[in-house]
Amino acid sequence: MTEKKTDAKIELTLLLVLATLWGASYTFIKIAVETIPPVTLIATRTLIAGAVLLAIIRARGLALPRDAATWRRFLFQACLNSVVPFTLIAWAERTIDAGPAAILNSTTPIFAFLLTALLTRHEPLTGRKLFGVVAGIAGTCLIIGVEAFHGLGDELPAQLAVVAATVCYAGAAIFGRGFKGLDPIMPAAGSLICGAIMLFPISLVVDRPWALRPSFASILALLGLSVFSTALAFVIYFRLLHTLGSVATAAQAYLRVPIGVAIGLLFLGETMTSTAWVGLACVIAGVAAMTIPARKPALAG
Repeated sequence: MTEKKTDAKIELTLLLVLATLWGASYTFIKIAVETIPPVTLIATRTLIAGAVLLAIIRARGLALPRDAATWRRFLFQACLNSVVPFTLIAWAERTIDAGPAAILNSTTPIFAFLLTALLTRHEPLTGRKLFGVVAGIAGTCLIIGVEAFHGLGDELPAQLAVVAATVCYAGAAIFGRGFKGLDPIMPAAGSLICGAIMLFPISLVVDRPWALRPSFASILALLGLSVFSTALAFVIYFRLLHTLGSVATAAQAYLRVPIGVAIGLLFLGETMTSTAWVGLACVIAGVAAMTIPARKPALAG
């Protein structure tokens, strides 16, 4: 019994670590994009993280699939899960703070449910999920809409870019269900490698990376983003999928929101309006309603 409790504490600690790593990614991005353009930043992020995961795969005595069909799926997954959303968020954080980006990006479960309801329709719309959708959308509107209506719409394109990235993540979660026959680390590594292959030619043409002079802080942030918030986070995520299951692991979706906001407040000196705080509360409530499993009624007798 004691051993089981110890194991449970380890897994819950890892869940908190995962939420912290992903919550910190927004601050890493904010620091990195100060002197590294978004495309080059994400190209390097995907390359480093993909290389780390490839090394882990080889250390485990495994090998990536070699058939063209699987790599075409990796390529499509890369577009949904890294190339487009990573770049959109990096571009957006040149304008908006890390805290609002973390809040807006946490609504992935809500958009995933909406896409599922529209496309596959295999999940029933319960009252709890309806509350989650309404609360999440209301929170998003409070963060975006109020500022736009008060003439502070300079950040609106960047905020909408984060929302678009969130929709991409939702699509990636739906499409990623098709990789059930593979070890979870395979599509992660394969898609990251595909992302790097797609982004580096664009980086060479658009950013001319050899002419860049990134600051030491941006380089450290890029390394932290790649090694900790991407590669290490994926490793922990895959472990938790096996030990806690997908539903419990999804709890990090609402844990990382206050963590991401707090890191931005503490280390970047960011501030949030009262409306944004209300939006944060709505988003956390909505994501929690979408991810925390409902209790099954106890059987009589």
